[in-house]
Amino acid sequence: MTQLNQYGQPVGIPLPDWQPLAAPPAIALDGRFCTLVPLSAAHSAALFDAFSRAPDDRDWTWLGASKPTSLAEMENWVSGKCHDSRLVSYAVIDHRTQQAVGAVCFANIDGQNGAIEIGHVTWSPLMQRNVLGSEAIFLLLQQAFQLGYRRVAWRCDSTNLASRRAAERLGFTFEGCFRQAMTRKQRNRDTDWLSIIDSEWSHVRQALTAWMSPQNMDNSGCEQLKLRAYFANESKTTPLE
Repeated sequence: MTQLNQYGQPVGIPLPDWQPLAAPPAIALDGRFCTLVPLSAAHSAALFDAFSRAPDDRDWTWLGASKPTSLAEMENWVSGKCHDSRLVSYAVIDHRTQQAVGAVCFANIDGQNGAIEIGHVTWSPLMQRNVLGSEAIFLLLQQAFQLGYRRVAWRCDSTNLASRRAAERLGFTFEGCFRQAMTRKQRNRDTDWLSIIDSEWSHVRQALTAWMSPQNMDNSGCEQLKLRAYFANESKTTPLE
């Protein structure tokens, strides 16, 4: 959105009350099906068990790290995230088992401009094809916008179509591709960027909240209507009949 300045030039809308933000605090974020807690070494064994449920390492193809093959390697992987001052790292705790089943971070935290990224998304098989991953991202979105952030970004390898589709399903808008943005595991990586901005959050929040409500989803995570139904109409607040 733009307006004209005194010279008739298009400029961005004024933000006279904008103040820089602090990084998100490392606190628990409680949901209906999972809780995000600050990642710690104590989660290493449960995460190693959760990731070991996969028959191979295909879930790690587009990640910066390789799948840990021992508890010691998992401890090093967890330690790297915990001690990276650029991240606010979380373990995803499944309410059914009270065990860590995945990890995710706030990254690229730019409090000066109110921009933040959800990154390092690492789901185990115990989080796939169920509501846990969606609720975990919802909890991070809710925290970021409640803290006053103006933009929450998601980026992924352009060849990782599942990641882009997952973000778009949750309400993120595709912005474009940065070609040859980096190298990863001795391969070129083009990076797709997506985002949700603060003016969109109300619609996204209403859709996600209604989809995960007891009226649509039972306690085992079985849904009556797909999430896309809640985004289908113009207001994005109620499902189509």
